[in-house]
Amino acid sequence: MKEIVLIATLLFWGAFGYAQNKTKNLVVVTLDGLRWQEVFRGADSLLVNIKEYNTDKEGITKRFVTPSPTDRRKLLMPFFWSTIVQGGQIYGNRDLGNYVNVANSFKFSYPGYNELFAGFPDPGINSNDKVSNPNTNVLEYINKQKGFEGKVIAFTSWDVFPSILNDKRSGIIVNSGLTDLNISGMSDRLKLLNELQHQSPGFVDEEIRLDVLTYQFGKQYMIDKKPRVLYLGFDETDDLAHQGNYKMYLQQARKTDQMLTDLWNYLQSDPFYKGQTTLIITCDHGRGEVPLESWKSHGEKIAGAEQVWFAVIGPDIPAKGEIKAGSTIYHKQLAQTMSELLGFDFKSWAGHEVGSAINLK
Repeated sequence: MKEIVLIATLLFWGAFGYAQNKTKNLVVVTLDGLRWQEVFRGADSLLVNIKEYNTDKEGITKRFVTPSPTDRRKLLMPFFWSTIVQGGQIYGNRDLGNYVNVANSFKFSYPGYNELFAGFPDPGINSNDKVSNPNTNVLEYINKQKGFEGKVIAFTSWDVFPSILNDKRSGIIVNSGLTDLNISGMSDRLKLLNELQHQSPGFVDEEIRLDVLTYQFGKQYMIDKKPRVLYLGFDETDDLAHQGNYKMYLQQARKTDQMLTDLWNYLQSDPFYKGQTTLIITCDHGRGEVPLESWKSHGEKIAGAEQVWFAVIGPDIPAKGEIKAGSTIYHKQLAQTMSELLGFDFKSWAGHEVGSAINLK
């Protein structure tokens, strides 16, 4: 009997602790295939100096290359190395022994996003095909909670996400690729974005939307509809790396950092979000480093493609900056972390294994 009372007490205080969080809203952003090397070291001088990968050595060197890695990363991603490092936490600098890995063995996109949102590496998720994900995910769980119904939405550049997040089962809006947003009460700006995505040039694939348009969809939707949870899935860093275009890869990382700056400034200016919104930024997989040409690739055969990173900032996140402690964290832990930040327990509902939340305190 005492054991039952103790368990009930612990559960009560656990739920009570979650309920005390200041986080009432959550924004998750992924930068597909952006390496930890660039996040923590900035531009790679070796790649900058190879004409095959960079046709503008002088220009890119002037913009992004200095002798110090800490200065280079500030040039490439100033939002990370000013706002987040001062007010949040950044994980995954392997040069300091701080490791973040994917747990799935495939080390490419669909398995990575499944791990991120379902909370475990499923060996049955082994391709990028548009197959409906059988695993429940943390976004659909949150969408079923009181006060969050219909307040969870995803905008992504890659058109496979309706399958990854299984929008037919989950019931959340997943607007991806070049699919028009079709909701009631569309503002003129959202209608214009529907038009622009079809008139914009195809970047890599005719069905992949430009990241800037994905961002503008998400931001305008926040302004108009005030979702409680927003997911933004960007794609171009991965596409450019596969092309071997290091110049554009760096430029897109910089542009995405600018979008994150704009996003954070908006969150701090809107009373609905200010002081009660947590932002999580991460990726789906890493890339190679040795041999040098493996930076273009990822997957089972690429050493280092399991190496990832994440950053977090918000009202419940102590300002620890760059995490230097030696430890290993797995992406499968982020789903429960998202859940607990909002005061919920995805693990108890998921119907499959879920990694334990990361201790951000």
